[in-house]
Amino acid sequence: MSGPSPFKMRFVHLDLKGAPPKVSYFSEIFPLFHALGANGLLIEYEDMFPYEGHLGLLRAQHAYSPSEVKEILHLATLNELEVVPLVQTFGHMEQFVLKHETLAHLREVALFPNTLNPHEVECLALVGAMIDQVMELHPGARWLHVGCDEVYYLGEGEASRQWLQQEQNTKAKLCLSHMRAVASHVLARHPTTTPLVWDDMLRDIPEEQLSASGVPQLVEPVLWDYGADLDVHGRALLMEKYRKCGFLRLWAASAFKGATGPRQALPPIEYHLRNNLQWLQVAARGPADTLQGIVLTGWQRYDHFSVLCELLPVGIPSLAICLQSLLHGGFAEDVRAKVENLLGIASLETTGLMSEGAGSFPGSDILALVTEGLHLRSSVDEMLQRDRYVTGWFSPYHRRRKLIHPVMIQHVQPQALSLLARWSALVQELEAALHHVFHEDAVEEWLEENVHPSLGQLQALLQDLSEAAGSWPSLASPSPNLGQDP
Repeated sequence: MSGPSPFKMRFVHLDLKGAPPKVSYFSEIFPLFHALGANGLLIEYEDMFPYEGHLGLLRAQHAYSPSEVKEILHLATLNELEVVPLVQTFGHMEQFVLKHETLAHLREVALFPNTLNPHEVECLALVGAMIDQVMELHPGARWLHVGCDEVYYLGEGEASRQWLQQEQNTKAKLCLSHMRAVASHVLARHPTTTPLVWDDMLRDIPEEQLSASGVPQLVEPVLWDYGADLDVHGRALLMEKYRKCGFLRLWAASAFKGATGPRQALPPIEYHLRNNLQWLQVAARGPADTLQGIVLTGWQRYDHFSVLCELLPVGIPSLAICLQSLLHGGFAEDVRAKVENLLGIASLETTGLMSEGAGSFPGSDILALVTEGLHLRSSVDEMLQRDRYVTGWFSPYHRRRKLIHPVMIQHVQPQALSLLARWSALVQELEAALHHVFHEDAVEEWLEENVHPSLGQLQALLQDLSEAAGSWPSLASPSPNLGQDP
């Protein structure tokens, strides 16, 4: 193995704004997280937190109950996983807050639910109430992540535009002011808890302005970059800048899934491995212990309104490889062997789809079935778009007019029926496996996005074939006079 990890804290990010797992799945997967080298969880509850009172409208249908949150924390403790809750407090408020009509007046820009209006006193009260309810169920949490990333449209609201017309007022000053207010609330109400923030809104602010803002004394920034070719030198310079500004402790954030496309079904493991290995290079560029730890993000949606990307169970091999590489300072053959052993995978693939079996870890059946589904989806696409008998003799033109040469039915129909049988069996197994981990709404959404389109295309093709066949009397009901003169 290459050497000890420069990251003493290794947090797995659980993004619960899409396909949140049942608590029973956490009881199965947390021991594996611990065995793989994780020692913490960053839990982004979003609408799965059991907000109460006037915040009750923020709860999703299947939000965890207070007792379930306590059970999650108990399971984490049993597996030596420190929990850091995450509450968005500035940008990304579309997730579960500003989409509601009763809170729409708190938007920075009336049309867009992304960002809070930092000039509205009620906004800070709302954020404070959310923080306090979350912290009530997380007593003793050493850190609270308050988000503050991708604060889109900041400065474009009417109140902000008027404020920016005043001399020396800038968007950076506006951003820092809100961060400072949120962090001050956390520290005043929960003095033993340190706020974390994503760093993207801080990157381009001049050193002098950052230093003078007071923010470096209040928060710890999490430098995030999910690219396979991240700028190692640039990230090292950014760490140096933050230290000069007065930030005493910094964090890094990589990704193990959810960062390569909003519709990604399986994580490209080699891509995420490269990302995490380059974060090891970044850590080596700075003084020892510059980075407190690293968060391995696993985004479930790009935002509250986007489709689901890779489900948590299918991301486990990627997470395992990335965690073990961070723990041992690289990805050598002995690291690969350990991951294979922990996941029950005979031969671990870092490129392409796994060819044989998907392991024996919790949720491995979902990975195997999703992988099979991708193969089947490709088979349907291949048949509809490249099969010479379908494209040459049963094109959309022919299908609309129910025209087909009788012999071509014998070429197309058996293959389509075979594919349909495989799809039907897969759907039954996959639906049962998904229900073991997820609630009904997540299962329905994933199937509707990833299975039903191909299945529907196949069923429509067979229906059109049946109707076209019915236009031939010899195929529908043979007649002895077919083709003879009267």
